[in-house]
Amino acid sequence: MLIDSGMKRFLEQDEVILDTITGLMWTKNACLTDFPMTWNEALTFIKELNHSGIYGYTDWKLPNRRELFSLISHETINPSLPHSHPFINVFTGYYWTSTSCARLPNQAWYIHLGGARVFKGMKYGSYMVWPVRIADHINNQVFKTGQRNCYDENGDIIDCHNTGQDGELQSGLQWNKPRFTENTYTVDDNATNLIWLKSANYYKGMMDWKSAFDLVEKMNRECKYRYNDWRLPSIVELESLTDMSQHSPALPVDHLFINVQEFYWSSTISMYDIHYAWVLYINDGSVGVGYKPLSEFYLWPVRGTKKKIKL
Repeated sequence: MLIDSGMKRFLEQDEVILDTITGLMWTKNACLTDFPMTWNEALTFIKELNHSGIYGYTDWKLPNRRELFSLISHETINPSLPHSHPFINVFTGYYWTSTSCARLPNQAWYIHLGGARVFKGMKYGSYMVWPVRIADHINNQVFKTGQRNCYDENGDIIDCHNTGQDGELQSGLQWNKPRFTENTYTVDDNATNLIWLKSANYYKGMMDWKSAFDLVEKMNRECKYRYNDWRLPSIVELESLTDMSQHSPALPVDHLFINVQEFYWSSTISMYDIHYAWVLYINDGSVGVGYKPLSEFYLWPVRGTKKKIKL
């Protein structure tokens, strides 16, 4: 996400914080409950906050996966938030999102605020809650997750009315239509302005992290497909491809890619341990880490905008 160095990203307004980059407003206190809750308890807690009109607003919600991910910094740990953030009482563990897992809808997504992992877990598990609201609908800079259904704790589809789930609210920017444009060897993502290889397994096999960089460098030396600015994508760029209404792979239903594999290296190094790098598991969209020396992940080269993209 692009942050202008001359611009203050977070604006404090008493007990709330406005993120000027995303247009989202968060409670300054990241632990209003002081204790973890199940997923259903978290959704009910948000309704209670709105009923009380806490901090003068009645449109708080449990953040969807992309909204909470928009706060994450992969350059810091404990917490994994941008430098000089103004939040207090940030628990360096998992926080719920309102987004269910498409493949296993009895599970919901949560994000680790200590180390930035994005995983899913059973809805009866207990994790922390951080309310958010859209303060600036016109300048909202976070894309929708793609989720359109609502699910109960057992994973059954339910009526979305008044659930507060991602499938009901569907908050965020709509993808451009059509989102993807197919070329001979590449696919343009018209939402992010990134250009991906159409074959998501061009090098036909898994490799270690260094080999991924070496192969991209080789592509550039050879001016592959007439371009010499290919690169290993960042974890934010990889995650931008995901659609939480889909699984196996968790890509938009109208994607134009071929040979999609299960997991991919990113160029983003883990700050917990620099021997690891961030990876995307494409079946569901999990974001984890891989040990750099092991040949356990695939390469998906990208080129295009050098700006940090909208989430």
